[in-house]
Amino acid sequence: MWGLKMKKRKGLKITGTLKKHRRGYGFVIPEEHELTGGKDIYIPRDEMKSAMNNDIVTVYVDPIKAVNKNMEGQVERVLKRATTEIVGTFNHSRGYGYVTPENSTVNEELYIQKKDFNGAKDGDKVVAQITKWPNKDHFAQGKITEIISRKGEAGGDIKALIRSFNIIENFPHKVLREAQSIPQTVSDSDIINRRDLREKTIVTIDGEDAKDLDDAISLEKLDNGNYLLGVHIADVSHYVKEKGYIDKEALKRGTSIYLIDIVVPMLPQSLSNGICSLNPGLDRLTLSIDMEIDSQGRVISHEIYESVIRSKERLVYKDVSDLLENKDNELKERFKDIYPNLLMMQELASILKNKRKDRGSLDFDFDEAYITLDEEGIPVSVNIAERRVANRMIEEFMLVANETIAEHFYHMDLPFVFRIHEKPSFEKIEELKLFLSSLGLTLKGNSESIHPKALNDILTKVEDTNSEHVVNTVVLRSMRKAFYGTQCLGHFGLGVDYYCHFTAPIRRYPDLIIHRIIKETLKGKLHGNRIKSLDKLTEEASDIASKTERIAEELEREVEKLKKAEYISYHIGEEFDGIISGVQNFGFFVVIENTIEGLVRVDSLHDDYYIYEEAKYRLIGEMTHKTYRIGDSVRIRVQSVDIQCREIEFVMA
Repeated sequence: MWGLKMKKRKGLKITGTLKKHRRGYGFVIPEEHELTGGKDIYIPRDEMKSAMNNDIVTVYVDPIKAVNKNMEGQVERVLKRATTEIVGTFNHSRGYGYVTPENSTVNEELYIQKKDFNGAKDGDKVVAQITKWPNKDHFAQGKITEIISRKGEAGGDIKALIRSFNIIENFPHKVLREAQSIPQTVSDSDIINRRDLREKTIVTIDGEDAKDLDDAISLEKLDNGNYLLGVHIADVSHYVKEKGYIDKEALKRGTSIYLIDIVVPMLPQSLSNGICSLNPGLDRLTLSIDMEIDSQGRVISHEIYESVIRSKERLVYKDVSDLLENKDNELKERFKDIYPNLLMMQELASILKNKRKDRGSLDFDFDEAYITLDEEGIPVSVNIAERRVANRMIEEFMLVANETIAEHFYHMDLPFVFRIHEKPSFEKIEELKLFLSSLGLTLKGNSESIHPKALNDILTKVEDTNSEHVVNTVVLRSMRKAFYGTQCLGHFGLGVDYYCHFTAPIRRYPDLIIHRIIKETLKGKLHGNRIKSLDKLTEEASDIASKTERIAEELEREVEKLKKAEYISYHIGEEFDGIISGVQNFGFFVVIENTIEGLVRVDSLHDDYYIYEEAKYRLIGEMTHKTYRIGDSVRIRVQSVDIQCREIEFVMA
């Protein structure tokens, strides 16, 4: 572990990660933060040497300054480069060019000499290799190595963002060749020793655009009045063999990434949209769990087995929701054979939801954006994504399946991959209590051992109020991030002791490795050296999947911010109602009805001098005492948009 070392004359030597601002200065976040009293180290522009954003560097700090409020240092040397190439927009200007990065974490332009344009033209999306690192006298320089898309090409901006995250869309030739060798139909030999469910009423319910259908459900009422819920998941592990080319690539990718109208899949399309997808009317291999559930939502018994199914219908959320919420007569007639089943599913989902709520499971009801692009890749609408009865129904069934599988394998004490969500830190809960008290809300319980039920009570209290979005946001920010691990540490947000991801092996690697473990257990193959081998494999898969999930989430956020900025740029000067979603010393953020968020800068408020009160999440006027507080309703006007930086500025209307 890197630490502090006394250097003669030069002071304290500290290692950390540089976070560099566009204006040239930056801060080093030490590896061992406690050694600097929790302080980051300020680095002036002239003391950067050749360091760039996210580089791991060593810096020197004067020991006298180390005890001051603002620690200041100078970069000694770069230990590890975070960036060796930049993906962005090429700009041509008077005999030279420069590349503006797509990725907001890379905030330095790269200058290109004319001899290094290599065919790039103004406005193209390109990859440029860094050939000369920056210093106080000149910017970083480079040469164009790849043209991603020409100016104005549909989807070029999203493709460039994908590439800027070091994500390669296309599969290697070896992976595609292996995928081509996999049959696209189920043979008689495939279904030997599998339970035949092809005559059962089994359906899929997904989004209208979904092509990778990896979960199907069945439901019936037993003679004792209990429900028998079947969750049938695509048996991807039958086709993707451990340590094969497809498997290695899937592990590397970790997850599929969904970017509005582009999918970067974990598996080749012949698998994800083909033989592994539970398409209607076709025989498909599955791994099933049947759960007997009583009227209180308790799983009385369960059975896990290999199966073969033939989905009766490929249902979509909108149709099922219209049918169940509005009793649409046309849909009733269209789905008359399965309508009774759907009503029973709605009934069971309601029971399961109430059981979850009673135990304190947190259900954040955030509005998510649904962005529609035209053929040119231009956003034509930004609306709130529907999360209706059918969506919630499937969520409940997948949750109970994941929980049941996790508990089953926890008690077997075998290598496994669990989904872990630890309780919030004492400090975060104390901050949350302070914020809630400013809204007149009291969070019950000890901050050291807060129960999710106490948080859920708060979320229930603010339902359908102006504070709902803000309280949900602040409560969510107080949570730790969920991750994958081999120890069963429980899931705080769901209020359960056992949880895993079993239901999406087409798009998540942890689910795929869990399927292998389940199948080997069913066949009595898990013992001795194989258990040792799986110990290592599950550790590796957990680490990689946790990292790739973070990258996917960040990329999805950046693409959404890009298209929201582009959409709102067509509405400059227009007014919208919104809610203050965050307050800082430089201004406050406002989210408007369609989920687009922008900043109202404090220097645009000319009626008073506003003081930032961090503990109360508000700005207050020095003379008028007028306040802008998180959760307040305001009316704003769109002032300006920087699409490249994904920054939107509002002013008060």
